[in-house]
Amino acid sequence: MDETKIIVLPSVLIDQIAAGEVVENPTSVVKELIDNAIDAGAKRITVEVEGAGLAVLRVIDDGKGMSPTDAPNALLRHATSKIRTQNDLSKISTMGFRGEALPSIASVSKLTLVTRRPEDDFGTEVSVKDGVVTAKPCAAPVGTTVTVLDLFYNTPARLKFQSSERSIVGQLNDLIGRFALAFPQLHLTMVAKRTLDYPPCSNIKDRAAQVYGAALGANLYQVHDERNGVEVFGVIGDPSVSRLNSSRIHLILNNRQIQDNVLRRAILNAYSVLLSAGQFPVAILSITLDPSEVDVNVHPRKTEVRFADIDLVA
Repeated sequence: MDETKIIVLPSVLIDQIAAGEVVENPTSVVKELIDNAIDAGAKRITVEVEGAGLAVLRVIDDGKGMSPTDAPNALLRHATSKIRTQNDLSKISTMGFRGEALPSIASVSKLTLVTRRPEDDFGTEVSVKDGVVTAKPCAAPVGTTVTVLDLFYNTPARLKFQSSERSIVGQLNDLIGRFALAFPQLHLTMVAKRTLDYPPCSNIKDRAAQVYGAALGANLYQVHDERNGVEVFGVIGDPSVSRLNSSRIHLILNNRQIQDNVLRRAILNAYSVLLSAGQFPVAILSITLDPSEVDVNVHPRKTEVRFADIDLVA
């Protein structure tokens, strides 16, 4: 008799494998949870961190919250309110859309979600243990709070390769700053060993000064152009504030921070006669175009995109 070597993996193990594409470290968890908060219409988002986020991560928002029916469904893989049909994939305007973030995080942590809509008298508390989702009514403010405890407690190999606390907190600081630049109107706070607080700003220049300091802000020039259905606005730095790396080149597409080598090269080429070799400009550029002209469904991290016509923006 032939020995069976191919088996169907249990759902808990499938979830943990799939989580590897979405949940790499505490920073990726916070990124996904902030995406969800923004999609929920939050005006204020607070991130609380203990033990580099491996012990406790908590993201609190004042968004529209979820109904008692939707809240437990949010922990089911590929359950989402953001797309309905295949056609919706060609015009994505939300930060999240795959329905993978919460179940992926829950598969490698101890997760609790508390949420309430303005029209509801009470909230809903949803928890996940060993892949089992339970929900119960609770007192709660309007909005959603997601608490992630003991990240990677059940995947010791992933836990072993996490960076130091100092490195992780630095990555989180950078992430909050990038969200602040992409959404100047948001009030973003992170409470860790020290507190970062970015109250709302009216424009990217003021936000850049908030994130990077007044000295840099004083050497930024606002830019704006609109043609062929593409709007570009933001700030570029005076050559005197150039840097030795490209960490302050930020590309924001329809409010989403992206990485694109063609656009990055276009910025570097524009500065080529102004900067010496090894110097990089400061540039924070926000691009708005029809969502149907760009595919953000390229990679689970959603930072890589594919343009229908790159010449429109480059």
